[in-house]
Amino acid sequence: QVQLVESGGGLVQPGGSLRLSCAASESIFGTMGWYRQAPGKERESVASITRGGSTNYVDSVKGRFTIFRDNAKNTVYLQMNSLKPEDTAVYYCNAGYMGSMYWGQGTQVVVSS
Repeated sequence: QVQLVESGGGLVQPGGSLRLSCAASESIFGTMGWYRQAPGKERESVASITRGGSTNYVDSVKGRFTIFRDNAKNTVYLQMNSLKPEDTAVYYCNAGYMGSMYWGQGTQVVVSS
């Protein structure tokens, strides 16, 4: 089993920045990612990163969000800049480990003036 512990959410004004962190209890050799779920909407993939550093982003965050990971610390980050009200959601960390998918508990991000 893998534990994923997220941190870094909060309330921010439009145009502001936040950095989310997700620390894994084990070394993750596969892809790690961030998903989000807004009220009344389905969970969507925001960004993912392989152990080697290849990244993918949903179109709505390209140029604003950056995913990166520190393999020595078993941690993945999501730097979110130029935040918009539509980025408001619960953000979840995700990782594949030994053939299973694991999720963090979620961290709330609210973008509002």
